[in-house]
Amino acid sequence: MKSEDVLEILKDYKNKSNKELTDALDFLQEDFEKTKDLLVKLTYHLETTENSYNKILEEYKKRSTHNG
Repeated sequence: MKSEDVLEILKDYKNKSNKELTDALDFLQEDFEKTKDLLVKLTYHLETTENSYNKILEEYKKRSTHNG
């Protein structure tokens, strides 16, 4: 199933078969889990990047004040 299929089901879900509804539910559940997993990974990456940046910036500032 594709996201376009789910959108079509959503437009008229009250008149769709149980099979179509369960297929849409399966697709949405899988999409939710993938999205959640990506957000967790991206959050971790963002925090790591920020910490690395701050560490290097702090060292750079120390060197700038000692050399100037």
